[in-house]
Amino acid sequence: LVSLLPASGRAAPPGSLRALPPVPSLETALNLGMDYRAPSRLPMDLPYYHGPLSKKDCEALLLEDGIDGNFLIRDSESMPGVLCLCVSFKNFVYTYRIFKDRRGFYNIQTVEGAPQMLFSNLKELISTFEKPNQGLVVQLGHPVKQTSSCPRWRRSQIELDSIYENSNSDYVEVLP
Repeated sequence: LVSLLPASGRAAPPGSLRALPPVPSLETALNLGMDYRAPSRLPMDLPYYHGPLSKKDCEALLLEDGIDGNFLIRDSESMPGVLCLCVSFKNFVYTYRIFKDRRGFYNIQTVEGAPQMLFSNLKELISTFEKPNQGLVVQLGHPVKQTSSCPRWRRSQIELDSIYENSNSDYVEVLP
C-alpha cells in the first residue's frame, strides 16, 4: 500500500485535515458500518474487475506493457469483502483499498491530503480518478480488462460445483 505519512515521516497532528485514518481493524470497521464479510455485490459488467487475482498476477498484468496508468480492480487477499484498485506508475504497482459501507457507498484510501470522497458505485469512483490530481499517484488511464469470456474467479467456482463427491455410504474400497 502507498504510505500515508508525510515526507517528514511523522504522522500529521490529530484532527488535521491532512491526516488519513489508519486502516481500521475488523472490529472497528464493522462498528463504522464497513462490511468486510458481506459479498461486495459488484456489478459484473465492469471489464476491469478481475475477482480474486493474486498480487503477483496483478503486477504482471499491469506492468506487462510498461504504460503508466494501467489499472484494474481485484479482491483484497488480506481483507475479505474489500476491493483493491491497482495502478501502475514508473514500473511499480500501487494498491488502494476500496471499502463499501453498509449504506452501499464506496470509499477509497488515497494519498495524504486528498479529501475523502464517497461514491455511489464503482464506475463513478473510476471516472473520478481518471482525472488528474485526485489523490492517486497517477490518474487512471488504461483499464486492464478481463480477457476470458468466463472470468477466472467464476470459472473456478463452476469447476468446484461440478466435482462429484462420494458420501461415506457410497464409498467402496477397491482392492488390488
